[in-house]
Amino acid sequence: MARNIQSLERAAAMLRLLAGGERRLGLSDIASSLGLAKGTAHGILRTLQQEGFVEQDDASGRYQLGAELLRLGTTYLDVHELRARALVWADDLARASGESVYLGVLHQQGVLIVHHVFRPDDSRQVLEIGVMQPLHSTALGKVLSAYDPVAHSEVVDSDRKTFTERTISGLQELENVLALTRARGYAADVEETWEGVASIAAPIHDRRRMPVGAVGITGAVERIRRDEELRPELIASVRDCARAISRDLGAARF
Repeated sequence: MARNIQSLERAAAMLRLLAGGERRLGLSDIASSLGLAKGTAHGILRTLQQEGFVEQDDASGRYQLGAELLRLGTTYLDVHELRARALVWADDLARASGESVYLGVLHQQGVLIVHHVFRPDDSRQVLEIGVMQPLHSTALGKVLSAYDPVAHSEVVDSDRKTFTERTISGLQELENVLALTRARGYAADVEETWEGVASIAAPIHDRRRMPVGAVGITGAVERIRRDEELRPELIASVRDCARAISRDLGAARF
């Protein structure tokens, strides 16, 4: 059985202690409550403070939870609200398009799939929630990179691996694609990540009009395209779904 890392256990115990009871606690209070030497407690607190998880009041010297924990908690809640708001609309999109539907958010240097609706047929499929997709070559990733400044910075700084002969890896060419994505309101991926597979995705905004995710469909190229062009009814369905989720999140004019 793997052994727990003691310093992490102690740090977690400190955060739980600061989260309950009094708003601020002194070093002696924290050390005695957790049965730690003051030096040990101070070292852990200093590390947590450097990472933004703990703040120290200049006047009293007491400690409280930091803003970074609030940011992480807000991100967690935002993702879960996004998924909750998208459930019904994603199901509707799968039925309307006949294709698999994916909901993705920016995570580190990629797209994290937070919801996946199977293609509505009897084919064998694998649930892909928690899977990471690249930013530069997928429709979901292009949408995030086009609308989210943080995602854009990530894709610019990334290696932009070549997956197929259609993958766009050059920065200027990719920037042109992202500009086109912003102009038309959706992104596409035709065999840029996987041979024989195409995708269409559109951005989701919240009440602040900030990009919080992307929704899209993925399927065989011959179903997503007709006469070498993306099927316009599928583009319309994806964009309608994104607008509906955005409205449910409080975005105006969607």
